[in-house]
Amino acid sequence: MCGIAGKLFHDPTARVSSRDIERMTGAITHRGPDGRGLHLDGNVGLGHVRLSIIDLSTGAQPMTNEDETVWIVFNGEIYNFAALRERLQAKGHVFRSHSDTEVIIHAYEEFGPDCVKELRGMFAFAIWDAKRKRLFVARDRVGIKPLYYCRTDEAFYFASELKAIITEPAVPRAINLPGIRKFLAFHYLPGTETLFKDIHKLLPGHFLTVEQGRVTQQPYWDLKFTQQRWQISFDEATEELNGLLATAVRDHMIADVPVGILASGGVDSSAILNFAVHATDKKIKTFTVGFDGDQVVDERPFARLAAERFGTEHYETSISAADFWSFLPSYVWHMEEPVCEPPAVALYYVSKLARSHVKVLLSGEGGDEAFAGYPNYPNMLRLQQIRATLGPLARPVGAGAQWAGNAFDNEKWRRYGSALGRPLATQYFSRTSGPTGFFNRNAGSFFTPEFLARTATVSAAGFVSGLMVPVKDEPLLNQMLYVDSRTWLPDDLLVKADKITMANSLELRVPLLDHVVLEFAASLPAEFKVRERETKRILKATFAKSLPEEILKRKKAGFPVPYEAWLRGDLQQHVAEVVLSDRCLSRGYFEKGEVRRLLAANVRDGSFAKEVFCLLVLELWHRAFLDEAPAGTAARPEKPEPVEVHP
Repeated sequence: MCGIAGKLFHDPTARVSSRDIERMTGAITHRGPDGRGLHLDGNVGLGHVRLSIIDLSTGAQPMTNEDETVWIVFNGEIYNFAALRERLQAKGHVFRSHSDTEVIIHAYEEFGPDCVKELRGMFAFAIWDAKRKRLFVARDRVGIKPLYYCRTDEAFYFASELKAIITEPAVPRAINLPGIRKFLAFHYLPGTETLFKDIHKLLPGHFLTVEQGRVTQQPYWDLKFTQQRWQISFDEATEELNGLLATAVRDHMIADVPVGILASGGVDSSAILNFAVHATDKKIKTFTVGFDGDQVVDERPFARLAAERFGTEHYETSISAADFWSFLPSYVWHMEEPVCEPPAVALYYVSKLARSHVKVLLSGEGGDEAFAGYPNYPNMLRLQQIRATLGPLARPVGAGAQWAGNAFDNEKWRRYGSALGRPLATQYFSRTSGPTGFFNRNAGSFFTPEFLARTATVSAAGFVSGLMVPVKDEPLLNQMLYVDSRTWLPDDLLVKADKITMANSLELRVPLLDHVVLEFAASLPAEFKVRERETKRILKATFAKSLPEEILKRKKAGFPVPYEAWLRGDLQQHVAEVVLSDRCLSRGYFEKGEVRRLLAANVRDGSFAKEVFCLLVLELWHRAFLDEAPAGTAARPEKPEPVEVHP
C-alpha cells in the first residue's frame, strides 16, 4: 500500500522540478512512511511514498523496465501477480524483482492499455511511456484505491489523495457549489466530482491517457447482471461460492509482513476469518471496537465469540463521545470528501490499535453490496409487491400516506408513501438517501435563494436514472445493487476503508470485493440473495456449518457508533456552535432559522442525526480545505474545543 502523485506539463519543453513532486508526496507521507522516491523526465515527474508489504528489499518505486523507457508509480496489490509473471516470462520478459509492481510494467509492455484487464486486485497506478510520450493512469474495477486528477491550461496532476494536488499553487481552489447540493442529497458525493470545481475522481473500472495535452478516458469493466443465469441449484451455488471465497481470502493473505482481521462479529468478517485461519499456519490476530453505555449496540461480544471459535489472538478498544469529537477535524482532513460516515471514526481507532500489531488488515467490507445484506433491499421488494397488488390504487394510497406523514411528522409514512406513488426503479437514490430525504424535501425553505439559484441544475434523481440505463431490464434487486456498486460502495464505504486505515499507515484488504466474486454474485438469481425478509441468503447458507448460529442470525449492525445519542447529548452544544456560527452561515448556503429548527428537532427525537452530521462535516471541510490551507500547502485539521463528558 502506498501513495502516488505526479505532474505532466503539456509543453514538452517545460521542466518539472523535484520540489514540485516532493511537495505533493510530502502531503501524503502517512500513506507510505517506509520510503519515498521520485522520477523526473523533462516535462513529467512521478512521486511515490511506500508502505512495504511485498518484496521488502527490492520493491522501491518509481520502478522502470530494463531500458528505462517505461516508469510506474503504483498503489495497491495485484493478487494474481505470480501467475501473470510466469506468463510474461514465457513471452520473454525479464524481471529484476519479485514485486507485483514490476509485473504491471511488463503487462503494459505486452498488452498496452488492456493490461488492466489482466490484473486481479486493488490498484491505482500511473505509467510514463517515454517512447510514446504518454501518461497512462488506471484505477481498479471496484474503486478500492482512490485516484484524483486535475487538468489546468499548463499541466495535468494526479495523486492518491486530493490534498497532494492542492499543494500545487497553480491548481485553483474554486468551490463546486452544485457538488454541495449533491452531497446533501446523497450524504456523500457520487461520481467524478469533488467539492473543488477543477479536481475530479477517476471512476472505478476506468483508465485515462494524457498525450500532447489531450486527456481521454475509457471504461474497461462494469458489473454485469447477466440475463443468462447460472444453470445450477442453490446448493451447487453455495459450493461454488465457498471455493471462490477460499481462493480470494488465500490470495489476500499474501504478504511479507503480519496480517490481521478486522472482526465485527458479523457474517462477513467472520466468513473472512473462517478462511483466513486455514490459509496460514500462523496465529491470526483479530481486532474490534466497541462503545460503553446504556442502549448502545456493542459488537464486542460477537467478535469475541468468533475469536473463540477460530482461536485467534484477540484485541479490543472502545471510544467515547470525547474521542469522537476530538477526531472529527482529522476525520474530515483524511477523508477529503464530505461523507456522512460516523463509523469511520470507530474504524480509525480500531485500525490505530491494529497498527501496533500488524501492517495488513482484512475486512468483510463489500458483502452487503455483493450479496444484498441491507434491510432496505427486502423493504423495497415488499413495496414493489404492494404496489403491484394495489395496481391503479397505488398512487392515491401513496399520496394519502405522504399526507399523513406530513400531517403527523412521520418520516416512515412519508418515505413509504413516496415509494408507493412512483415507479420504484426510478426513485432509488442509494441506500443512504432518496427523493424524500430531508434536504431534498425541504430544499425550498432550508437553502438560501442564492444557493438554490446557483445549484438549480442539480438532479439527484436524474443522476441515478442515468446510472440505471444498463440494468433497466433487470429485476429490482439487481437495479438497487448496481446503483449501490456505482455510488455508495466506491464513494462512501471504500473512501472510508482506504483513507481512514491509511491515516494509520495500515493496508486494508477486502476479499469479498474481488471482482471474480462480484461477477459470480451478480450472475446469481435474485432469490439466491434475498427471499422474503432474509438477506444475504446464499452467503449465510455457505457458512451455516462453520459459523456460530448467534452470528448467522444476529441483526445487522456494522460498527454502530452511537453518534445519534452523542449529537443530542454530550456533543449537542459543540455541534450548534459550529453549524450556527457566523463563519458557517456566512457561506450563504442555509437559512439560520431552518438550521436551528433542524437541530431542535434532532434533540427532541434523534431522527435527523445524519442531516446534522452532514452539516457538521461540510463546515469542517470548508475550514480545513478552504479557510486554513493557503495555496502551496496541504490542508491541516483545525483542533476542536475539548469536550467534557459527564457520567
